[in-house]
Amino acid sequence: LNEHNEAHRIPQLLEHIRQGGSVALISDAGMPTVSDPGQRLVGAVVGAGLHVESIPGPSAALTALAASGLPTTPFYFGGFLPHKKGARTTMLTAALQRDCTSIFFESPYRLVDTLAILAEAAPEHRVVVARELTKKFEEFKRGPASILLSYYQTKTPKGEITLLIAPVDP
Repeated sequence: LNEHNEAHRIPQLLEHIRQGGSVALISDAGMPTVSDPGQRLVGAVVGAGLHVESIPGPSAALTALAASGLPTTPFYFGGFLPHKKGARTTMLTAALQRDCTSIFFESPYRLVDTLAILAEAAPEHRVVVARELTKKFEEFKRGPASILLSYYQTKTPKGEITLLIAPVDP
């Protein structure tokens, strides 16, 4: 099951479950349905009145939050930041004004641009870049947006990135 075949496979999987079978939704990275395929499948199973059981797995958002040093409750999870700069700026501006920690997934190819938006709006605002969580090259960089921007302008970011933005008044 992937984002390209999910709609086509759902009726087959529902029929399999109705006939007494079971289906396991497993992700090769991260938690299924949380910025990964599977949300439509789970919605269809629930909508059909069938049983769904969730067994917790790795979650970059919660792993990053737990080790970020930022307030952990409450928090806001926004999934992947938008590709378009205007929409991304709107989401980041809102995050800078929240009373809770904001968590986003970001592409390594857009991280520098995203940090530039944050540094321009609030250069001293605390942010955390968590990269390659639970893997060999795991990295946490913490500090003001302007300092992290300078760091990643000289060191090309790689891998899966989770970006955390401190509350307006941590």
